[in-house]
Amino acid sequence: MMKVEEALHMVGGAGDTSYASNSRVQEKAIRKTKDMVEKALKNINGVIVSKSLVVADLGCSSGPNAFLVISQIINAAMEAGCQKTKEIMFFLNDLQGNDFNTIFRSLSLFEKKVKEESGDQVLPYYVAGVPGSFYGRLFPRNSLHFAHSSYSLMWLSQVPVGIDHQSGGVNINKGNIYISRTSPPIISRLYLEQFKRDFSSFLKLRSQELVNGGQMVLSFLGRKSSDPSKAEECHVWGLVADALNSMVQERVLEEEKVNTFNMPFYAASKEEVQQVIQSEGSFYIEQMQILESNWDPFDDSDDDQAFENVKSGHNVAKCIRAVLEPFLVGHFGKQAIVDQVFERYAHNVAVHLLKEKTKHIVFILALKTKDLNH
Repeated sequence: MMKVEEALHMVGGAGDTSYASNSRVQEKAIRKTKDMVEKALKNINGVIVSKSLVVADLGCSSGPNAFLVISQIINAAMEAGCQKTKEIMFFLNDLQGNDFNTIFRSLSLFEKKVKEESGDQVLPYYVAGVPGSFYGRLFPRNSLHFAHSSYSLMWLSQVPVGIDHQSGGVNINKGNIYISRTSPPIISRLYLEQFKRDFSSFLKLRSQELVNGGQMVLSFLGRKSSDPSKAEECHVWGLVADALNSMVQERVLEEEKVNTFNMPFYAASKEEVQQVIQSEGSFYIEQMQILESNWDPFDDSDDDQAFENVKSGHNVAKCIRAVLEPFLVGHFGKQAIVDQVFERYAHNVAVHLLKEKTKHIVFILALKTKDLNH
């Protein structure tokens, strides 16, 4: 079985299919967190003992969004009037396969831009990379003041165990790569159980790493429906499955290979997220918002119709390719199939958008540590 930690990384570099060039959906969510981040830093100001504010960006990926987070936090710290803060230490975390090189090659350009915009007014800051899974411990106890994570917590630590099981010689989730309307109920249960385990671990470990009074701002994909098989993200992956299944019919791909390809992903409901936070018990929910974002990262309209559905299909395909390509290559072992998959996917998305302009559902949460006795 393909190891998630090896395959779960965005397409690196700065090319046309890279995540750096196709991450505008995430950028929109990060910009929406501005007020929450500023409020959190105001609250944290009262608990900082040292003169250094220590921040972790968990699942930082690569490209401009990593620097957008740094810039936003620097500005928020200054606007929040954090008089005690004289410098900021940023730890950028992601899995080992992440393109950290692109981040650090771009750091000097970012520093130059900050200096041009703010001059000597900007707080001194330092940036370091921390490779590893945020479902494990990353930092010493009581070492962080603030943790940020954007578009990462919907990714699971592994594909749920049991998804590949067979009944009567047939794969129980045959033809699907995620939860769908044709999936048996056990598939949804397995995904939910894995999400609960992973999110609980994440919260428990961060509560150990954050100081008393430390805070987090998290944004990740979720769903509105109580039924996971009717969720918005089911359409995203269902249209990928349709592309793969059409390639099986044309004997480009083996059916067995497609039937054993499953996403380590779960779009939780608001109630499921709240239940895990409450039952794990380390954090209060200070604030929670739900953002709706068009699939097409370049469509900023509020219309319920996609007027340029073919163009939007291509835009969505590039965005999903930047995430999914390493998975496809890791599982199928064929770089050559990738172009075909996403040509078909772009067509499928264009057709879908004519019927329904589905949107991503994004949860944005501000959490504060509850337990004062770490």
